[in-house]
Amino acid sequence: MAQTADITAIVVASINTLAAVVGLWGWWRWETPRAFWPIARTGQLATTVLAGVAAVAIVTGFKPSDNLFWLYLLLPIAISIIAEQLRIASAQMILDVHGLEDAQAVGRLPEDEQHGIVQEIVRRETLVLALAALVIAFLAFRVVVTT
Repeated sequence: MAQTADITAIVVASINTLAAVVGLWGWWRWETPRAFWPIARTGQLATTVLAGVAAVAIVTGFKPSDNLFWLYLLLPIAISIIAEQLRIASAQMILDVHGLEDAQAVGRLPEDEQHGIVQEIVRRETLVLALAALVIAFLAFRVVVTT
């Protein structure tokens, strides 16, 4: 079981590190690379698989050498869920900053203002998911260290 957890954690850490680097680079440059979203979603899927490995480890009675193993194994899925909620809320935060009640209000703005607001929303969403991917990568790496 330890070897399965290690391999899964390395895959999760690798994918999420890539998502973090691509996302943060794009955020820094005020552009979201097309590759970011598929990588970020793949990282989320891999994180879900890691939670599945944790469930199997619990059911089979696996006893790691350090109980922090369980925290590092399960916390990434919680981070992923929280990040997704923050990503969803980020659009509303941008609308609130601009005094807009909803997406339809954005549609009534001049086209250049619409593009600016959409760019702000996507940039904020990219930052949220990139930072979450960075935290998940760190936690997944810690799984390997604590097995």
